[in-house]
Amino acid sequence: MIDLDVLAARIGGVRGVIGVVLGGSRARGTADEHSDADLGVYRRGAELDLSALRELAAEHPGSVVAEPGEWGPWVDGGAWLATPGAKTDLLWRDLDRVEQVLAEVRSGVVRCEQQNGHPLGYFSHGYLAELATAQVLHDPSGQLAAVQAQLRPYPVELAEAIERVYGWEAGFSLANAETPAKRGDWLFVSGCVFRALGCLVQVLHAREHVWLATEKGAVASAARLARAPRGFAARVAEALHPSAAGLATAHALLADCALA
Repeated sequence: MIDLDVLAARIGGVRGVIGVVLGGSRARGTADEHSDADLGVYRRGAELDLSALRELAAEHPGSVVAEPGEWGPWVDGGAWLATPGAKTDLLWRDLDRVEQVLAEVRSGVVRCEQQNGHPLGYFSHGYLAELATAQVLHDPSGQLAAVQAQLRPYPVELAEAIERVYGWEAGFSLANAETPAKRGDWLFVSGCVFRALGCLVQVLHAREHVWLATEKGAVASAARLARAPRGFAARVAEALHPSAAGLATAHALLADCALA
């Protein structure tokens, strides 16, 4: 596997880059043999020197580099590097925007918006979760560390906003599924149940002040929480079955979590 510290230092020398972090499962200590390495590449508003990044990527044939914004409004572009042993993903991030999201959270505002590759949508506080749980590899000016320090401990305002916004939405989504279920409209019902459970795992993490950056692995993560209902992961799998029984299981899960 490639030396990530060396790679981070090289990326950090590119014009426009202010810092690099290791994120994802490798930062959390939950990586397995299938896990890629995820590096967050931070800037402040200014454009990155993509020509220099493409030169670096060219050292690993088969790599792809995307423009900022090319992958959507929240996953702000990046690169897939075909590095030895395991692929390395680079994600462009704007620290100014991270600080904007933090200011919103302090005011009790959380958002979830459409984003390619995120079937639930991108939860705005995911930007904060990424940096809060990351390992800083390159931060010569200390700017990443300064923002990271504001995310520890977990902001109380964020926990309250997630409970209020997504706790309500979970129940609302299931209520919307009732009549379509009687008509056998299982595509619509499945979407409602998926959304309700996605909101539920957000709430469960927020209640225990545990960061959640993405829907990937969110159910398994929630099942490990101290206050998760018994058999949580298996019950989620049952709830996702497109049937009246699945919908009933989803309602029971929300009730057990005081969200019905």
